[in-house]
Amino acid sequence: MTNPSAGMPASSTRYKFAYFLGFLGVLGFGATLPVTRLALVDFSPGFLTFARAVVAALIAVLALKMAGKRWQHANDWLIFIAGILLIFAFPGFMAIAMQTVPASHGGVVLGFLPLATAVFARLIAQERPSGPFWVLSITGCVVVITFTALKTDDLGHSGISSGDLWLVAAGVSASAGYVLFGKLSRHTAGWEIISRSLVLNIPLILAGTWWFYKPEFADAGHISIIALLYLGSVSMFLAFCAWNVAMAIGGIARIGQLQLLQTFVTLAVSALLLSEKIDMVTLATAAIVTAIIALSRKN
Repeated sequence: MTNPSAGMPASSTRYKFAYFLGFLGVLGFGATLPVTRLALVDFSPGFLTFARAVVAALIAVLALKMAGKRWQHANDWLIFIAGILLIFAFPGFMAIAMQTVPASHGGVVLGFLPLATAVFARLIAQERPSGPFWVLSITGCVVVITFTALKTDDLGHSGISSGDLWLVAAGVSASAGYVLFGKLSRHTAGWEIISRSLVLNIPLILAGTWWFYKPEFADAGHISIIALLYLGSVSMFLAFCAWNVAMAIGGIARIGQLQLLQTFVTLAVSALLLSEKIDMVTLATAAIVTAIIALSRKN
């Protein structure tokens, strides 16, 4: 096995590189909610959950084959469990939620993701963030949740709706999965971890795709198909590759703070794809969150 941080420059350069990769991951993840809404125009939540995994699994098989990796790994069981959380639970709960709430309202999940990730990092990965770090994490969480809960969108939604229960379930699944991937990526390259998790879950992926398939899906529009391909190739593979390496280098809890920005990436993409508006309150909140992330780097 290879250490993903081997050969990386020492001191702050490594951490800057980790934050850069983490930000790339956030950009990839941030478009997931609005793109999921586009895909749901022609696909059901169940089919979308498994079909996007088919796309990612095909890339994973090709990546492992080209790299000449063995199909077995010492941590296959843990990799499999992480895959269940991030391949099925997170996107499945999220797709159900996107049937009843707008993409911008999905920020309620993104509001607690960094804090939940830090908690799981403490419980699973034995990381010990400092006291000021916890204060900043909770502050950032409160800021984003307050923003999301009070903001009224173009569809008239405000506050916490029933669809947010599914988003909470998705967020908990994602946080636990992120930490497991981050822990595993300390000793194995991040792309390899996500690839192996997809390969190990291929039987479930294929079974679920077959179970939820309906003949009318063959007539899906090109926008829904492009959305499906994005969710499989970027949201479920490329973004995870960058995210896993970032967590391995920069620390799971610390890099997890970048998820505070994910809400605003989602809002920006929602504005472009779904014509949702971004006001000055949103921009001001984004500035506050950015400042919190900058401070968390020093604690």
